[in-house]
Order: sequence, then structure tokens, then C-alpha cells
Amino acid sequence: MRATGPGARGVVSLRDVADRAGVSIKTVSNVVHGYVHVSSATRTRVQAVLDEMNYRPNLAARTLRSARTGLIALAVPELDLPYFAELARHVVREAERHGWTVLIDQTDGQLERERQVMNGIRAHLIDGVIFSPLAAGPAELTDREDHTPLVLLGERVYDGPFDHVAIDNIAAARIAVDHLLSLGRRRVGAIGEQNRPSSGTARLRSQGYAQALTGAGLPVDPARIVPTDSYHRADGAAAMAQLLDRDPDVDAVFCFNDLLALGAMRLLHERGRAVPGDVAVVGFDDIEEGRYSTPTLTTVRPDKERIARLAVDLLAARLDGSDTQGPRELTAPFELAVRESTTGVSAAPPTPSPAVRTGASPRRPGPAGRGSPTSRT
Repeated sequence: MRATGPGARGVVSLRDVADRAGVSIKTVSNVVHGYVHVSSATRTRVQAVLDEMNYRPNLAARTLRSARTGLIALAVPELDLPYFAELARHVVREAERHGWTVLIDQTDGQLERERQVMNGIRAHLIDGVIFSPLAAGPAELTDREDHTPLVLLGERVYDGPFDHVAIDNIAAARIAVDHLLSLGRRRVGAIGEQNRPSSGTARLRSQGYAQALTGAGLPVDPARIVPTDSYHRADGAAAMAQLLDRDPDVDAVFCFNDLLALGAMRLLHERGRAVPGDVAVVGFDDIEEGRYSTPTLTTVRPDKERIARLAVDLLAARLDGSDTQGPRELTAPFELAVRESTTGVSAAPPTPSPAVRTGASPRRPGPAGRGSPTSRT
């Protein structure tokens, strides 16, 4: 028998696996497709051989047989973050237009779990993947073993080997801080900086924050930039406490997501600081909770529905073969939803980004220094 173990050049077939495991081809097929009529001992033995031989289904043969499953996967870092939960809802709705069912996986931003997403979902039942990576970068994506169509979300990778959908985070952050400056605020802090190589979101939003201050002729004071390990309410509260301790006269804060902003507002309340009277607060993501907080939260509103539609449509084009071009970079619109946390009860209507008027367009954003986007929280 030809060499078919891991790293061998030949394509591993069901027959190869059956011969190695000492079972019938039908038994191997039953294990691959998750059928229940296989004993536990046999299933374990066959699965071990499948893993050992790095079995992958013949995708070309599957296409010829029109054997698509109608299942796609959405893999995100953390479903506890409302942004991802709301985005998932939109992806499910968009997938329904194509008759697809969406399986949702949480990677926790762990490289090994992200590799599992990139290199093939168990049992190989997925037609395509929409993936928001945190740990995996260009090198891991380039070395991907699986050939299932993949669409990227978020800020981790630009100009990578796969289609990508994002918003312009630098422009969005700058609009948020410009809004604070337009209200006469001059001691503007930032909460959410992260120095990890994988923290594309933080890096881009930090750049937008700095650009707004510099554009207004104000210094960027490192003491007013407070990093956080994660983007939850408790992180926002702790960071706001640090910011007040460093600069008691801070009069505004830009938070890199809404949960940070909600935590910051709670801490300000506990310290006896009025929002927005003493400190104006802006968040990012427009999660539903911010529309019902007291005060309601001014925030950058990414068009999550548009992000989902673009990602699903890109995946559909790759699956039906109608898109044979190289990887695409698409930019979704955003707007600033102005609410009580910056202007009080007479909040203004949302301020749209240019993309709201022009629609999403192909982009080739470069590294974070060129005023280019990146998308996830």
C-alpha cells in the first residue's frame, strides 16, 4: 500500500483507512459522517486511524456528487462579548437566505483552538467557515491544511490569504474622540489599550484616538491611556479608577468597547462623578445594553448586519465558484450614535461614516500606520 501517513503526498482514501483499521469502507464512512450504528470500540479505532493518516474528504468528488451539507461554521473568540452574540444573530439570518444552517464555535482566542477551526471541523461536515481570529496570524493562515472556503472577520489579519471583512477602526475611533473634543472636552482619556501582537483592535483604535488629539493640537498623554487585559465591565471599572487616580481632572473617556464604557460609567457613579456633566463617555460596538443604560451610551455603531451579509455573500461566491479572484478586502460602514453619556438628554442623531453613504467597497488596507481599517472588538 502506498504511503499515506501524516505528511505523505498521496491522497488518503476511505479504502486506505479501512485497510489500516481492518474494517469495511462502509464502517469508515459511518464514522466519518457520525452515524450511530458503530460500536464504541470500532469507532475509537477508526477515528485513531483517521487522525493518524490525516484523512481529508475528496472535496472535488463531493462537489461532483452535489454532496454539500448546508452547514457553515462561525468561529468567534468569545460569545460572552455581546458584539459577537449580536453578530452571530445576523450571520444566522443572512445564512438562511442561502438555505444554510450555522454552527457556532467559541475559540477563547487560543491558538490551538483556532488552528482546529482553520484546519478542519471534526467529521468534515462544514461547507465554509466565517472566522474571527485573535491568536492566529498570517503565518498560521498561510500554513492552513484544510481547503474549506474561509472568510475572515476582525482586525488580526489584513492582506491575508482569504477574503476579509472589517470596518475602518482608525476612522471610527477618530470620529468618536472628535465628538468629545467638539463638546469642549480637553482632558480625554482612553481605556482598552493592549500591547500584545495580536491586539489589532486596540492598536487601531489607539491610533484613531491619537490622531484626533493631534489634529486638535492637543498632546497625547500616556498617563491618560489605560490598558486592559480583556474587554469586560470589570476591566472598564478598574481602568476608570486608575485613570481618575492618575488624572482627577479628566473630563472625557473613549472606551474601546461598550462593556468597558458601562464599567467605567459605574465606577464614575461610585466616585460621585456625573456623566456627562463631569466626565463624558463614548463606547464602541452599539450593543443593546448601552441603549438602556442610565445614561444611555454614546457609541460607535458598526453595521453588524452589513458585516454579516458581506461575509456570507463572500462565502457563497467562493462555494458556487462565481468568484475566482484573489482574496478580497471589504469595508463595512459605521456611524456614531450620540446619546446621553456625552450630550445629556438632548442627544443628537447618529453621525454616519462616509461608508454609510457609499456602501461597502473593496479595500486593500495596509498595516496600521496608513489610516486603514481593522475590525473586531
